[in-house]
Amino acid sequence: MSKASRSRPSRTSSAAAGPARSPRSAPVPAGPGGGPCPCGRAEPYRDCCGRFHRGDAAAPTAERLMRSRYSAFVVLDVPYLLRTWHPTTRPAGLDLEPAMRWAGLEILRTEGGSAFHREGVVEFRAHYVHEGEAGGQHEVSRFVRVDGLWTYLDGQNSGS
Repeated sequence: MSKASRSRPSRTSSAAAGPARSPRSAPVPAGPGGGPCPCGRAEPYRDCCGRFHRGDAAAPTAERLMRSRYSAFVVLDVPYLLRTWHPTTRPAGLDLEPAMRWAGLEILRTEGGSAFHREGVVEFRAHYVHEGEAGGQHEVSRFVRVDGLWTYLDGQNSGS
C-alpha cells in the first residue's frame, strides 16, 4: 500500500503503506488489555503494538515497526501510520478502506533492522477479506532510522 489513497484495495497494494479510508483517530480494541494484538505476537494489544500507537514507546526494530504498522491498519490509526512513515516518502494524508478486514500477518524474512542497524528490510504477507473476498499482500519493505527512530521508507510489492 504504497499509494496514499486507494478507493479499492488491489492484490498488489501493501500493508506497510496501507489500504484506503478517510482519516480519523484510531479506535482501541475493547476488553481487558485491549484483546489480542493483531500483529500476531502473544501479548495483548495494549502491551504490544498499542504502546507504540499511544506513543508510550518506539518500535525497537524494523520488524516491530512493521508489525505495529500492520496493527495500525487493523485499528485504523492513521496518525500513527503517517508518524512512522519516512519524511521523504510520506504522503500528505492517508485514506483507509472501512470495508477492509485484516486477517493476519506473516513475517517471511528480515535483514538488518536491529538496534545495531540504521536500515532494515522486512518481507511479509498480510491477509485480508474485502467485500467477502479473501486476498493477500506480499511486500518487501525498507525501513530506515530517522533521529534514532525506525520509519517505513518504501516497499516493493511481490504479488499476493
